[in-house]
Amino acid sequence: MENTSFKTEKTIGILLIVSGILLFIPYTILSITFEYPQILRQDIGFVLNKFHDGGNALIWTWWTFAMVGLPLLPAYVLLGQKLEAKLPLVRWVTYIGVISLIVQMLGLLRWTFVVPVLANSYVNGNEMAKEAAKIAFQVIHQYGGVVLGEHIGQLFTIIWTIGMSYTFGKLRLMPKWLIWFGYITSFIYFLAQTELFATVMPGFPVLDLAGLIGSTLWLVWLIVVGVKLLKMNIQD
Repeated sequence: MENTSFKTEKTIGILLIVSGILLFIPYTILSITFEYPQILRQDIGFVLNKFHDGGNALIWTWWTFAMVGLPLLPAYVLLGQKLEAKLPLVRWVTYIGVISLIVQMLGLLRWTFVVPVLANSYVNGNEMAKEAAKIAFQVIHQYGGVVLGEHIGQLFTIIWTIGMSYTFGKLRLMPKWLIWFGYITSFIYFLAQTELFATVMPGFPVLDLAGLIGSTLWLVWLIVVGVKLLKMNIQD
């Protein structure tokens, strides 16, 4: 029984580490080749032209960015199954975590299956087609990106992180510094929500670096939790 339990913890740890590292790769490529996320503050026409210039390589990069988070799904579920008997709250935290992953994936996939069509219409169409493409992009981006991916997805990720940090502390599974690191990371990540409200409320105070810093620290936290789980044996 102990060997099976330890194998589960090791599996969870590997999944968290692999996902955390893999998510860095396409994000870095997009920041270099597509100037992401700064490009989202540019004129929509510029964004669509830049996307069209990126060609198939850029489309595949976005698809990869959406897919590399898949290993987190079994990791969240397995971790939840290990801990929910000790703390029933974990079951609901796990549901929230799974939802966060799914909606973020759906939001990212707009860059693979929707934006290429709009970019092509913008570059090759007449003036009417260009204006229609810009309006469509704004609507799709606002809903698929801002509402699903960044608001619900990130907010639910923050709730999952806080919930798991609380669980780790309550069950004394992780060192205190890592638990507080999870709380602080969640707070910084939460501040990135200000940029989303600014898209509909001009003049809303924005903390520009909160998203970049918060997401980066979150990935670091995820990887460290994975490393700790590699050496852990949680008794059922």
